[in-house]
Order: sequence, then structure tokens, then C-alpha cells
Amino acid sequence: MPDFGRSHRLAAVLLLGFASGLPLALTGQAMQAWLAIDGVDFATIGFFGLVGVPYTFKFLWAPLMDRFEPPWLGRRRGWLVLTQGALALILFMLSGLSPSAQPLLFAQWAVLLAFLSASQDVVVDAYRADVLADKAEHGLGASLHVFGYRLAMIVSGGIALIWADQWRSWPKVYALMGTIMAASALCSLFLLPPIPIRSELRPFSSSASAGGELRGFLAMLAGVGAGYFLARTALRLLGLDPDSANHWIQLLFVVAEIAAALPLAWWFARLARFETLNASLAAYFAQSGAAAFLVLIVLYKLGDAFAGSLTTAFLLKGLAFSQAEVGIANKIIGIWLTIFGALIGGALMLRLRLYRALLLFGILQLVSNFGFYLIAVLGKGAWGSVAVPPFDWGIVSLREAASLDFLLLIVVAGENITGGMGTVALVALLMALCNNRFTATHYALLSALAAVGRIYVSPIAGVLTESVGWPAFYVFSMVVAVPGVAMVYRMRSPLRALAGESRTKT
Repeated sequence: MPDFGRSHRLAAVLLLGFASGLPLALTGQAMQAWLAIDGVDFATIGFFGLVGVPYTFKFLWAPLMDRFEPPWLGRRRGWLVLTQGALALILFMLSGLSPSAQPLLFAQWAVLLAFLSASQDVVVDAYRADVLADKAEHGLGASLHVFGYRLAMIVSGGIALIWADQWRSWPKVYALMGTIMAASALCSLFLLPPIPIRSELRPFSSSASAGGELRGFLAMLAGVGAGYFLARTALRLLGLDPDSANHWIQLLFVVAEIAAALPLAWWFARLARFETLNASLAAYFAQSGAAAFLVLIVLYKLGDAFAGSLTTAFLLKGLAFSQAEVGIANKIIGIWLTIFGALIGGALMLRLRLYRALLLFGILQLVSNFGFYLIAVLGKGAWGSVAVPPFDWGIVSLREAASLDFLLLIVVAGENITGGMGTVALVALLMALCNNRFTATHYALLSALAAVGRIYVSPIAGVLTESVGWPAFYVFSMVVAVPGVAMVYRMRSPLRALAGESRTKT
């Protein structure tokens, strides 16, 4: 007899994967395309990648989403409805701005969009880990999450480029994305199955009052501000100017501010006894090899992040592809191939298990970066092209025939298939490391560290490409992928133990 409860749970994971993936491109590659079309330089586009910083700090406010729940809507559901509704509103606000005429205001709203998107991710990830109580469902659940996530990125990162090319209007695209997010909020309100009532999934309970928890959170924010101020002051005393025309100096300020803000935020939170954060982090670090797992998570997709950080700007400005060509090849076809890779990865993990999957997929990710080096050296049209006839699929159409670069298609295929496989293995690792009592905080911490490469390499990539050129940059992306693969091999025993495999296997 079919397990309709299981089907309902997995369908909810798929739906929330879509809602989670939709805003990401709108603070990343789609926004990058908007900036490139407006004539913004590569280094500035790279710095705009920092609007995604909230994705790497989301574990700092995730404890409040574990500790408190909006009334009447149930565990996790209330936060989902609130964040998705707010995302829709911010997208409508952005659609009324111009990134070239109002860069600072546009960046501020984009940061708020990323903050709400990261907050939604906290709840989506926690909901998925909570609702899929059976570990046997984790691999399939991870595949369906990635499938929905990448499907959304086809809409916001691929089809959106075709719409922008045809409508000559990115504001219209962002307004439409706001409408889709509003529809996602309604689906979360009415269609999601509730979280099972189990004692280990009850919200964290401690001696700290709600007011004490909020004071702890505010103290943590004060630590962030103090770190930012101290870093800027120290560099100014050394004679450096944050507004310098030298992009390397600008980058130094950004790195120093973040490096100072994070430890001070943690220290202030401890002083103020932010109990939910302190207890949840203590629970994570009580695990054997906890720190080493964090290093592995940061390194695993670092090379992949470098290669993909400025892909849209590289194709649009560096190689002069049209928005429609990039939308079809790198976004629609590419993301479908990522979905294909994710499904392959999920299927292979049933046989390979966690360690072997991470090792194999990590090596494939590294090798795939060579394709970008090849296209950077050979240039557009080196291997000919493939004709794409006009089409009309209702939601998207191509009025005139287009030619797609054959080498670009091959590179996109390799990068997206291997990237999808690597993402599935990484998501399975993150889920395995979570303690159900603190799911939101633990998954937020782990996934935030997984996003470090994607967010922070962007300004580095922008400055680096201006200094060394695209071919050397893609060689560098392969070099920085090596430590992640080496770390997987070094941690083969803990990874096997985490997945319940025998330590005697080789």
C-alpha cells in the first residue's frame, strides 16, 4: 500500500526547495547580469557579491528561530510564511530601483533580500531535517531539495535572462519573481504537512527568559558592530583608505571587518548569556571531529565557487554572449544538467555511501573547472555552434533563431552535472551532522560555512581577474579545489563512522 504520508513529506521538501532556490539567483547571477548589462566593471560586480553575506552569518540568528515560533501556524510553518511574504515585498521594492543610478540604495535592499532569503533557508533546512525523521529518506530528500532548488534557479537565473532580453527590463522580471514568492507563501500556509510532535523536536527550553534571549541576540549584534568599527579604525591608523581606488585595499577592509566581527559577536553572545546560541553550538562541538568537519565543509566546494563566481559576467562581458544565449545555455540547460547531476548523485549515494561519494564527486568538480580555462583560452566560437530554432513555451519564448556555442555547452554540461552531484553529497553530510534538538541552528551554521566560498570569493575573483586575466584565474580555481578533496580523504574514517559504515573498508 502506498505511503501517502511519505509522499506528502517529500512533496513538501520539493516545494520548499523551489522556494529556497528562487531568491538566490536574484542576489547572485541574475543580479550580476543586470549589473553587467548596465555597464558596471568586473571588480564592482565582484564586490556586489557581498550582498550575500547574510548567508554566511545566518547561524547567528537561527537560534531565535529555534527558540521562538510565531503563534497559531505551527512549528517552522510560521517563519516560512513570514519570510516568504517579506521576500515578495522586497522583490517588488527592488523592481522600482536602478542599480546604476542608485547603487547604494539598491545594494542595501539587496542585502535585506539576502537576509530574508537566508532566514527562509534556516527554516527550510530545519523543516526538511525535522519532517524526514527516517535517515533512510535523507538521500532522497536531499536530491528532491536540490531538484526543487535548481528548478527555481532555472526560473530566476535562466528564464529570467531570456525575459530580460526580450522585455528589455530587469525591473519587470523582479516584480514577477515577487509574485512567485507570494504564491510560495500561500503554499506554505495551506499545503505543508505539520512537524511530528516528538519531545526531541520541541523548541529549546532553558532557564533563560524570552527577554534574556533577545538581549543576548542584541549583544551579539553589538559585537558585530564593534568588530566592524575596530577593524576599520585599525586599518585607517595604518594609513589605509576604505574609499581607495585600489581594489585590493577595498578587499582588505572587507576581509578585516568580517574577520573581526565574527569572533566579537560570539564573545558578546557568551557574555550576555545568549543561551540558545551557546547551548546549540556547545551541542555541535561536543561531537567528535566537529572542528575538522567545519573545515571540510568550507573547503569542499571552494574551487567550484571560484569557477562559478563570475560566470555570468565572464560570458556577457568577457566573451560577448547575449543574455538569451547565456540564459539558454548556462542557466536553463545548465541548471537542468545540475538537476540531472543531483539525481545521479542521490542514486549513486545509495551504493557509494557518504565518504566515497564526497571523494568521487569532489574530484569530478575539480576536473570540470578545466572547461572554463579552455573556453577562456580558445574564446567564443572555437568549436562551432548549435542552432536553436525559435520556440514558444508559453511562459518563455525565443522569437528568432539563436546559435549556441558548442564548447560552452560542453563546459556547462560538465560543470553543472558534477556540481549537482557534489551538492547532494554535501547536503547529505550537513543533515547527518545535525542534532535534532537544534536543527535550525546546526544546519544554519553548517550551510553558512558551505556558503563561505560562494559569497566571499566573489570580490576576490573580481579583483583577481582584473590582475591576472581569465585563463590564469580558472587555473587558480582548480588549484584551490585540491585541499577539499585531500580533506575528504584525510577524514575517511570519521565520515564512514558518521554514515554508519564499517571502519575496516578501504
